Amino acid sequence: MARKIFPIRPAHPERTCWGCDRYCAADQMICGNGTERTQHPIELYGPGWEGFGLDPVQAEPGASPAATPTAQPGT
Repeated sequence: MARKIFPIRPAHPERTCWGCDRYCAADQMICGNGTERTQHPIELYGPGWEGFGLDPVQAEPGASPAATPTAQPGT
């Protein structure tokens, strides 16, 4: 099954439920994904939502890869 491309800036995000790959109309919601419509990220976070939280951790110049901070399991 081919995946649908998730729109970055839909024209009318309030008309669609974004909770699954069906993208049902807000008044139909045939998937049964809760009782309310799942909002598009642009409705929640505003313009520029696609870049939120994606900045990589930068290592200091000349530092070895082992010195780069990483998340430890269980922390």
